[in-house]
Amino acid sequence: MDGMADERDGVPLTNLDQEIFPGAGATKRDLIDYLDAMADRLVPVLRDRPLSVIRVLRGQDQFMQKNLPKYTPEWVPRTTVWAEASHREVTYALGNDRRTLLWFGNQRAVELHPALATIDAPHRQTHLIMDLDPPPDRDFTVVVGAARLVRQALADCGLSGAVKTSGSKGLHVFVPLGGDPAPEDVAAAQRAVAARAERIDPESATTAFIRQDRHGKVFLDATRAGGATVAAAYSPRIRPGVPVSFPVAWEALDDVTPADFTIHTAVERLGGADPWAAAMPAAQVLPDDLVAEGHTIPVARVQAMHEGKRRAKAKREASGG
Repeated sequence: MDGMADERDGVPLTNLDQEIFPGAGATKRDLIDYLDAMADRLVPVLRDRPLSVIRVLRGQDQFMQKNLPKYTPEWVPRTTVWAEASHREVTYALGNDRRTLLWFGNQRAVELHPALATIDAPHRQTHLIMDLDPPPDRDFTVVVGAARLVRQALADCGLSGAVKTSGSKGLHVFVPLGGDPAPEDVAAAQRAVAARAERIDPESATTAFIRQDRHGKVFLDATRAGGATVAAAYSPRIRPGVPVSFPVAWEALDDVTPADFTIHTAVERLGGADPWAAAMPAAQVLPDDLVAEGHTIPVARVQAMHEGKRRAKAKREASGG
């Protein structure tokens, strides 16, 4: 192989003909070619957001990397964030340019999970996000139905969003936010949107955080807030065939499945367009009544923790423990 073929934009590239991960059906070269071709669309959704990546090293389980390794080239843009949970500073990459994406591709960083806020306003979440998660063994149509419930709940309070496949089995709905909403108000608004969507059709969608309480319904996950991340639009995912998170027009949801969009097919399907940028409506201010309703709804994880303890206690008492 020509040595020049192993370098792109000054980034050394290695082991390009190895499969990215077992069952990927794609090589490291395929991943890097995809990131290269998509750089103009990926950089806008990553720019100035602390970037977590999910890497797959040969013979190891996948892992999420936040802190940049010591061997990271000095030209990779970065930001340092104090992590409350671990009480230390974490140095995140910023996916601000093509070279950084190529370098991450060579590191087998398959998934790109940007923060929900940018470094210039770290406490300001830029989008309200609903993550729609199908129950096991149900097809994509049930998720599409749930997405339409979310769209209706949003429309009923004057909001509109864009929708994309998660790259796994679900869908993400993004509503760009105007003004300067407090983090707890965005989180509350997300809980209220989920609750309102559930009320439209409680037979098909649920806000139950505890898995066994979902009873085969689509989970309306309103927890993508604060320090959470979400797979970026156009990010590949570590799944067989390497699907990517892909924008879909609302009216086209019935005509697609998540597997239609992979690192092999996505670039051609775009035909030079950037549908995520095109579909994203103008920034919108959260309605006061939506935020107020959300503040009356308990935070899912806290509620689930208390409920888990309550059930364990009830079980102990029932068994005479």
